Amino acid sequence: MKFTLSSTQVGSLFALGAAFLFSTKAIFIKQTYALSPLVDGTVLMALRMASALPFFLLLCWFNRHHNKNIKAKDWGMLILAGLIGYYFSSWLDFAGLMYISASLERIILFLYPTLTVVLTSVIYKQKLSLKTIIAIALSYGGTVIVMLQEQNTVSHEGSFWWGVSLVFASAVCFASYLLMTPRLIQKFGSWNYTGLALSIACFGTLVHFMIATPNPLQLLTQLPTQVLWYGIALGLLVTVLPTIFIAQSISRLGAAQSAMIGSIGPILTIILAVALLGEHMNAIQWLGCLLNIIGVMMITLSKKKLAH
Repeated sequence: MKFTLSSTQVGSLFALGAAFLFSTKAIFIKQTYALSPLVDGTVLMALRMASALPFFLLLCWFNRHHNKNIKAKDWGMLILAGLIGYYFSSWLDFAGLMYISASLERIILFLYPTLTVVLTSVIYKQKLSLKTIIAIALSYGGTVIVMLQEQNTVSHEGSFWWGVSLVFASAVCFASYLLMTPRLIQKFGSWNYTGLALSIACFGTLVHFMIATPNPLQLLTQLPTQVLWYGIALGLLVTVLPTIFIAQSISRLGAAQSAMIGSIGPILTIILAVALLGEHMNAIQWLGCLLNIIGVMMITLSKKKLAH
């Protein structure tokens, strides 16, 4: 008997795969930091983006026909989006993970849909509905619960809040990137935009690394081989592959359904952090995590309804 999967089932598997791969990012980063004192956010970001760059350059090449009749203003917006969304945002995230747990980092980053709504409201002077305000209160309230619980177990309180601030700033940058994305996708095309924006982010990251590191080539030769492999894994398994998976999922399920499945991401990260990093989440923190996810999903689904 021949067994075949429906388009919906395939799309769901792609969404689950993307959620799982994205959830491993913080785990890889924390494990790499523990391997060598030479590794910081800038070094690890450079390894990640150098590994991913060839794929995104190929995307640009195969979709170059979309670049005709594009205005200089749109190219400027594209460069800004790439630098904010996947260079600066990612660097802030990597830096923040030096000070806080992988579990908390994932919960803070998961706030980005609420930040997109808040930024849209401010920019276009739109009033937030009561349902949206409740959703935001749930998500931020849940995040604060997790933060305060973790703070009680951290000895260097100043470093903890610095890490929280860096990761929250990362979420703000990514939300800003998302606000620019719809218009740019219309101009450049989906795959072409992805290839261009991420290639720009890769180049920005590598330039940052070259400027910030006195002897970059010498440093790379001093890194343990395992660090290099983690960098490659971050580039291919956590950047390139989930980018493909989520695009395939959205094409089969739509953005709303893909987002619903993707909401499992924070829970997957926490489970992996407990199993592989020895992190601990008490009952109060799990409650905070649940409130965060409920609030964010209320925002995400209401946005999709408005879009339709």
